Amino acid sequence: MKHIRNFCIIAHIDHGKSTLADRLLELTKTLSVRDMENQVLDDMDLEKEKGITIKSHAIQMDYVYKGETYRLNLIDTPGHVDFSYEVSRSIASCEGALLVVDASQGVQAQTISNLYQAVDHGLEIIPVLNKIDMDSAMVEVVTDEVCDLLGCDPEDVYKVSARTGEGVAPLLDAIVEKIPAPVGDPEAPLQALIFDSVFNSFRGIIAYFKVMNGSIRKGDKVKFFNTGKEYVADEVGVLKMQLKPTDGIECGDVGYIISGIKSAAEVKVGDTITHVEQPCSKAIAGFEEVKPMLFAGMYPVQADRYEDLRATLEKFQLNDASFVYEPESSLALGFGFRCGFLGLLHMEIVQERLFREFAMDVITTVPNVSYKVYTTKGEVIDVHNPSGLPAPTLIEHIEEPYIKAQIITNTDFYGPVMKLCMDKRGTLKGEHYITANRVELTYELPLSEIVFDFYDKLKSISKGYASFDYHLMGYRPAKLVKLDILLNGDPADALSTLIHEDHAYDFGRKICLKLKDLIPRQQFDIAIQAAIGAKIIARETVRQVRKDVTAKCYGGDITRKRKLLEKQKEGKKRMRQIGTVQVPQSAFMAVLKLD
Repeated sequence: MKHIRNFCIIAHIDHGKSTLADRLLELTKTLSVRDMENQVLDDMDLEKEKGITIKSHAIQMDYVYKGETYRLNLIDTPGHVDFSYEVSRSIASCEGALLVVDASQGVQAQTISNLYQAVDHGLEIIPVLNKIDMDSAMVEVVTDEVCDLLGCDPEDVYKVSARTGEGVAPLLDAIVEKIPAPVGDPEAPLQALIFDSVFNSFRGIIAYFKVMNGSIRKGDKVKFFNTGKEYVADEVGVLKMQLKPTDGIECGDVGYIISGIKSAAEVKVGDTITHVEQPCSKAIAGFEEVKPMLFAGMYPVQADRYEDLRATLEKFQLNDASFVYEPESSLALGFGFRCGFLGLLHMEIVQERLFREFAMDVITTVPNVSYKVYTTKGEVIDVHNPSGLPAPTLIEHIEEPYIKAQIITNTDFYGPVMKLCMDKRGTLKGEHYITANRVELTYELPLSEIVFDFYDKLKSISKGYASFDYHLMGYRPAKLVKLDILLNGDPADALSTLIHEDHAYDFGRKICLKLKDLIPRQQFDIAIQAAIGAKIIARETVRQVRKDVTAKCYGGDITRKRKLLEKQKEGKKRMRQIGTVQVPQSAFMAVLKLD
């Protein structure tokens, strides 16, 4: 065990985690030169296209230090705030972390957030300053920032360039010297923590785990503690670029198990694996339950593919434990699922991955957050969907979730950032100058206001400099109303939203204008209305497509023309009664991008 080191790389988005991981793999000769490519651990097409890490990836490296071979288990983690659950799982299965900071950008909000998480778990932190080869690098200034944050000496900060490989070799020695070996009892009953899983259509479900106590051998009879299901370990092995089978996994090491599990419900991330004959007395404290930040409905494009969607979501959830779902139905869209996401980017990625990996095309409704509704009967109801709201006469008051947001920005953009937060009903709770020209602002904001476009707007007004991180802090009373969108008098429940009273009129007006452009013209007029209860607050009309029925009348009596026009009018009236309005998917997405 003393030759094992488990560590992860944590940083803000775009600070060079995956590039640093590439250099470490090269130096330890884990990959041949021929197999090497940029961001080699980002194995999804989506990750390469967007240039972000979505999943945390584990890989084992061998490194010779002072004549002894050490096994290094590295986990590369995502940097975006929407994938913070991946980071928390990686931190729980490591003893140390490389904290990477970009020398040209300095300490960012996500850096601080990930650092606190690692410190809470008692990890050994090795600070690394990356991108020192760039012209815009401020090595001295950023080193001071890191020292203030960690309370370390400037000599303890490793200065590297992950792109060129400069200064990376001493980092490997530091990992061996500074990060402690895993602690555990090799003789105790088996206790292994599942930190990830993936579905393979040929081999069933593959679970990745870290052995905390005991050891596991190929052919052992094992059971999953929380589900109580028993299996035979058909194959165990270590995680290289591909899965590499071995005879067994020792205490403190990381590996995978294949036992022919077919049902996704039997594997839970955070569960404990133990032996059937000699089980452990209690499960390992796993990770905290994930709390979805926003909810949206997902419906199959063809109604008869509902069961396919259910099976797809089960398989997908194995690979993304922060995604939660439950069945629901909608008047306009039929049967589907209510899904919980950690943010708007997470939702977009899930939709894209369902399409690419499972060929599943879905319609997604307007996302919203979850509210607590207090009724006049003294009940408290959790409402994820505006259609689940009780009648207005039964509501005493509604409470909405609030978050505590940390925003780090250059002082040049101080004014615009404060204005943005005030427009989103935020209250300033504190400000702290990190350096002479960088300030950290702490705000309390309603979650519903930041879900849609807050992050994009923050980036654009600060020219990409400001960084943002948030934590849920509880619920507070709010003056909310339900805004319905009516198409020809019928409510389109997929477009209805809960919104603050002061913003309802503007929002309703904008949605009507947007839908007028997006809904295709029919043979009859379509009235698009925004309503609060029985009160209409905005209206637009999509004009009908008309045919000139009098074109064939050359001159003659006016009554002939009138007769044809009356006949057309009757037909239009009948059509309006039986005609239905199809809302295109682009309309649901456009509502998110209202300025």
